[in-house]
Amino acid sequence: MSIKVETYTRISVSKFFIIIACWAALFVTSAYAQKKAKKTMYNSYRGLVMAGYQGWFNTPGDGADLQWRHYTGKNGFKPGSCSIDFWPEVSEYTKLYPTDFEFEDGSKAQVFSSHDASTVDVHFRWMKEYGLDGVFMQRFVADIRHPKIKNHFDTVLQNAMISALKYERAISIMYDLSGIRKQDVELVLTDIDTLSRQYSLFKHTHNPSYLYHNGKPLVTVWGVGFNDGRHYGLDEIEYLVSQLKKRGFSIMLGVPAFWRELRNDAINDVRLHTLIKRCDIIMPWLVARFNESRYPYFKELIKQDIQWTNANKVDYAPLCFPGFSWGNMKDNNAYIPRNEGKFFKKQLDGAIESGAQMLYIAMFDEMDEGTAIFKCATRVPKPVLGSIFVPIETSTGSDYYLRLVGEARKQLQEKLK
Repeated sequence: MSIKVETYTRISVSKFFIIIACWAALFVTSAYAQKKAKKTMYNSYRGLVMAGYQGWFNTPGDGADLQWRHYTGKNGFKPGSCSIDFWPEVSEYTKLYPTDFEFEDGSKAQVFSSHDASTVDVHFRWMKEYGLDGVFMQRFVADIRHPKIKNHFDTVLQNAMISALKYERAISIMYDLSGIRKQDVELVLTDIDTLSRQYSLFKHTHNPSYLYHNGKPLVTVWGVGFNDGRHYGLDEIEYLVSQLKKRGFSIMLGVPAFWRELRNDAINDVRLHTLIKRCDIIMPWLVARFNESRYPYFKELIKQDIQWTNANKVDYAPLCFPGFSWGNMKDNNAYIPRNEGKFFKKQLDGAIESGAQMLYIAMFDEMDEGTAIFKCATRVPKPVLGSIFVPIETSTGSDYYLRLVGEARKQLQEKLK
């Protein structure tokens, strides 16, 4: 674990001591974890239920100096302007931040910041309590070009590494390529080299929570083969995959829903299949591709996908999502009902019935698109046009989707015995 000396001149004394304290905590936790390595080491994605972790919610005063981020709408974060459709259940957080939103009784609504170590700790505690094996930490490449935003994601990742060891949860790095330029591929390689040294990714007994697959540390490259006009293509991805494999990583690719048939959201280029065969796992992106009535078609699609990947000796992680909502962010009616968890449970059961050996849940904390499985509020601030929140059904409770994930893990483990 290293902190570059040249960064010292760019941070305040207080931030310096915060970094040293976090480094020391990680060192102590890592030393403790090494004693339990045989029990806690994550050697394969097989048999695990993992979720994506955004970690991108910022507030004024949280130390990141990013003000409101991923809470805001066109005119900031206030009644009539926001990007989240769900409101977090905040009763268990140590640190909370005031907002301009109010509940019907006139009390003020508060939110958390992902920047706080205490927030990340609560999230990983929930993973342990409810049986979620761990998370893929999102590294948004278009964001980490900017030093201030990169500092935030570095802080979240560091806190997550500490909490993953503390609660014996699996953790893995996922690079989201959305919005990148061709030259940003080198940024990914520079970043993973730094993280490899800092978090001992190739010394599994030093960091037993880091997820390995096929004997190597697992890194995900998300955004491969989509036909939505990206500035990079398969040439850049082939180079990136080659360099990651050369470094000794196992690779999961995040691909379009129709990757196998090379149609709809996927590019029509057979090189995508060649690339997939070079990697270890694929995870097709299914968020908002269907609702409950359309699910049977996609269940069959997943079954055929698994047959293809089995034949080509590639592992397959089906994606399950609890619902979808884009009302406040996009000012439209894009909404897929959760139906009191029935929609989510159908997907979890269906994936396991179809032969899945691992599951990917989208997402742990994504309130922007209404896919969060963590504890969201059954009681939300009073509605104003532009900030109309979707409450979690009171009939299920705020932790219901975490409970469903835990049940799915037990079901998956039983199936693989």
